[in-house]
Amino acid sequence: MAACCFSTAFRGEREKEKKNVQVPISARLLCCAEMIAPGARVADIGTDHGYLPVYLLRAGRAASVLATDLRRMPLDNARKNAARFGLAGRIGFVQCDGLAGVSPRAVDTVVCAGMGSDLICRIIGDAPWLRDAGYTLILQPQGTVHDLRRWLQANGFAICRETLVQDGGFLYPVMAVRYGPGAAASPGADYCSRALRESGSPLLGAYLARQRRNLEKSVAGLQKARAEADRQKLGYFAAALAEITQMEQDDGNGT
Repeated sequence: MAACCFSTAFRGEREKEKKNVQVPISARLLCCAEMIAPGARVADIGTDHGYLPVYLLRAGRAASVLATDLRRMPLDNARKNAARFGLAGRIGFVQCDGLAGVSPRAVDTVVCAGMGSDLICRIIGDAPWLRDAGYTLILQPQGTVHDLRRWLQANGFAICRETLVQDGGFLYPVMAVRYGPGAAASPGADYCSRALRESGSPLLGAYLARQRRNLEKSVAGLQKARAEADRQKLGYFAAALAEITQMEQDDGNGT
């Protein structure tokens, strides 16, 4: 009897230890988590270490979480982390490409974080069932974010919320997206959405300045272009630069 009581007490202490361990979640993933509605049924695509699913369940922000990854090794690491935090039986794990192994009935929120914009576009495009306002997409792209914004608008998706997060010396946009009508398209909106301008983020000024500098380089590099395709690019970049410059001025004036 004494041995049984000792074993039960030991297991109880181990469970307490698991609950007290902090999840080593990055600032950008934490920003993604804060965009998820309480009680959501989440699919974390390309979960890697699995810290986002662990955090969502420990914080009570998600009713259920599926963690997917294309490769077996990251998924195995995610399973180990789930067990480490006492959540081995509460997170579903699926090895698949994008959303190929996810049932539309199992989720209402899809997270794609830490991926290139082209990959995010492909994952969304390969899942036509996401063209339904009942699903929320939480996107944290890397690289050419303007290409993602342009693709979303062209394919009927609206950016409902967008903010900025600083992590490791970099600025990352994080957006909540749904299928349905959104703001009118423009070159400038590809580089800074209306939702981001209205976010009140204290990082907006630095972000706009970075976009302006990049666009100035693009315009300068195409000033002497003769090919028709390059002239079209020049017109696009010049229009975006004019809009971003105006946004920067408006932000500086508090408007």
